[in-house]
Amino acid sequence: MQRSFWRFYPWIVAAGMAVVVAVNIGMVTAALHTFPGKAPGGEGFDLSNRYNAVIDRANDRAALGWTIGAEADRGGHPVLNLTDAAHAPLARARIVATADRPLGAAMQTRVEFNETTPGHYAGDIALPAQGQWELQLTIAAAGHDIAATRRIVVK
Repeated sequence: MQRSFWRFYPWIVAAGMAVVVAVNIGMVTAALHTFPGKAPGGEGFDLSNRYNAVIDRANDRAALGWTIGAEADRGGHPVLNLTDAAHAPLARARIVATADRPLGAAMQTRVEFNETTPGHYAGDIALPAQGQWELQLTIAAAGHDIAATRRIVVK
């Protein structure tokens, strides 16, 4: 009497499931060990509880009409161009900033901005690596303050 191949069917299914589980474990491990940063706004629940206040503040900022242009110069220094609603340079602004790497090795750097000409501000340090950087900005000028995020690329 010859034995049927179907007797191996349960073992084949179990082996297939073991491969799926092993691949999933490998992918989760790789994802957890290679994530360089943090999710923006880690206080999601608290933010949702005061959502109307957040919307009101965003509307107040939009009503100011300020424009924030950001880039990196050839030396890797962050540069900002600020204008008001009338497209006039926004002079004598006080700017506090941190630069974070959203990709690659996690890095964070504090940047001080100095006004070079009215509305034009240059960072005091060159960012230490090429690639994308997120500038977390707090800008105070003309009796108002806003917080903004701008992404720049250092080449």
